[in-house]
Amino acid sequence: MAGSDIQSRDIERVGVVGCGQMGAGIAEVCARAGLDVIVAEITGDALEYGRTRLTNSLGKAAERGKITEAERDAALARLSFTTDLGELGDRDLVIEAVVENEQVKTEIFQILDQVMTRPDAILASNTSSIPLVKLAVATSRPEQVIGIHFFNPAPVQKLVELIPALTTSEETIKRAEGLAAEILGKHAIRAQDRSGFIVNALLIPYILSAVRMFESGIATREDIDDGMEMGCAHPMGPLKLADLIGLDTVASVADSMYTEYKEPLYAAPPLLQRMVDAGRLGRKSGAGFYSYG
Repeated sequence: MAGSDIQSRDIERVGVVGCGQMGAGIAEVCARAGLDVIVAEITGDALEYGRTRLTNSLGKAAERGKITEAERDAALARLSFTTDLGELGDRDLVIEAVVENEQVKTEIFQILDQVMTRPDAILASNTSSIPLVKLAVATSRPEQVIGIHFFNPAPVQKLVELIPALTTSEETIKRAEGLAAEILGKHAIRAQDRSGFIVNALLIPYILSAVRMFESGIATREDIDDGMEMGCAHPMGPLKLADLIGLDTVASVADSMYTEYKEPLYAAPPLLQRMVDAGRLGRKSGAGFYSYG
């Protein structure tokens, strides 16, 4: 990894677009790693909510002894916030972490492509399932577009998936690998640009199967989750995990994978769709398969 380390050291200024659950986590990881981070959101209200989320998360990390108070304060000092994507112009890397919607992501990539001034700046997406090549060809620098997929909660989970598009250069891949491993301290695995990549291609059908089991009345939600936690040593059952991920995200990834593969096991069950329509999205909305708060 020595070569990747050298190449990644030119990444010092990072932008994160989106400060929801994933965007805030990614921004925190980068700030704790010593990077200068600008977080962008679409509205002032969303930005303030994201700022509070980040401040609280860093505070809790200090309270639990994961970081010192000095490290918390240093990370907060490295974070700045904006509603203007133009302020990301000087960034070495921008990671997009907005809603799992291809049109929205494409529009953001087109704007970033116009405002980013560094000729070798990397444009990355935290997408769970959208083909990277579709985002890459929307820019004038497709060789510098790559997927860097973090897992929730990003400050805790050690894994990131790196997903090169067909257009991504080897230099961009090496810089991203160096960033993930040497600067952020993550374990990076490389996936092909196929919907679902590695983890979700295995995980989403498993979650959908649990939803179908619950929907058909084969077992209660508690027994389904207890079965996998106590019988298979999973740290969290599939329905609890779906609530943690967000049922809208689960449905979006399922839809993307079904569109690509046309396999029935990727089709979202009707119950999942109805819960999303009702706004029962899991932990982030206060209710999903379980109630929270």
